[in-house]
Amino acid sequence: MAYAEIVDGPLDLERVAARVTAPEFGAVVTFSGNVRDNSRGQRVRYLVYDSYRPMAEKELLAVAVEAESKWDVRCAIEHRLGRVDVGVCSVMIAVASPHRADAFDAARWLMDALKARVPIWKKEYYEETSPTTPSSGGEIKARWVEGSDVVDTAE
Repeated sequence: MAYAEIVDGPLDLERVAARVTAPEFGAVVTFSGNVRDNSRGQRVRYLVYDSYRPMAEKELLAVAVEAESKWDVRCAIEHRLGRVDVGVCSVMIAVASPHRADAFDAARWLMDALKARVPIWKKEYYEETSPTTPSSGGEIKARWVEGSDVVDTAE
């Protein structure tokens, strides 16, 4: 019953939650990961997500299936690719369970497993700032982000 999809457009909480909602489940936990306006002391303008789609979709589904085997839950995950502006959702998770504890535990595990295992890459576009430059209007730079590591680009 697990559902996982990589999408190119906006994510919709009701659509994702509807994938897991059923009369036998008393708890539905949702998580949306939104692009924040700062990272590593810099002002983020937007993110661009990319992936090798067939591999990413396969692993995203494997993560959802694994969560369903660990807990008594039903899982749905959508992750967006392409440009995602500040304040916009890039990943959405819904987990349903007879009781809330399993739903919360599985949702946290799903997000952690997704970040660790699914080949989706994030490029951060940010304004370079320093103590001597204003907080906006700086030069736009880009860097690939992987966990706590960053790789600056030539852009």
